[in-house]
Amino acid sequence: MGKLIALVLVLLGVGAGLGAGLYLRPVPEVDVADPPLEPAQPDVTLGSFEFDSQFVVPLVTDDQVTQLVVIKLALEIDEGSREAVHSSAARLRDSFLQVLFDHANSGGFQGAFTTQDNLTRLRRALREAAQHRLGAGVVQDVLITDILRTSA
Repeated sequence: MGKLIALVLVLLGVGAGLGAGLYLRPVPEVDVADPPLEPAQPDVTLGSFEFDSQFVVPLVTDDQVTQLVVIKLALEIDEGSREAVHSSAARLRDSFLQVLFDHANSGGFQGAFTTQDNLTRLRRALREAAQHRLGAGVVQDVLITDILRTSA
């Protein structure tokens, strides 16, 4: 019985020593002089282009306009392309209205229309329309600055 107690004490001592060694091991030092490498960013100065007026989207139920969605949009653009964006504003509005009408007709503005997934899908469709109209290097993103659903 004495040998069994000694064996158990030895195993407990080894286990406690191993646990203490793992717990108290030194943390590897991080060399602060070398910051992590970041991907090279092109020399693009980003700005924003905000449309002068809001977009109004009717929501139709049983051939009746039951609600309106009023949405204000802005574009995150390459600052050097501001003139091209400004001169294409009417065509952009046309493309955006088509995307917004498609989104409304697919039920995107029904129920909890401001969920992250819903707005992400809408932003992606608007960004693709803008990039199709102006080019991928001009428009970086579409920003939804205001959104409101109201009864007609």
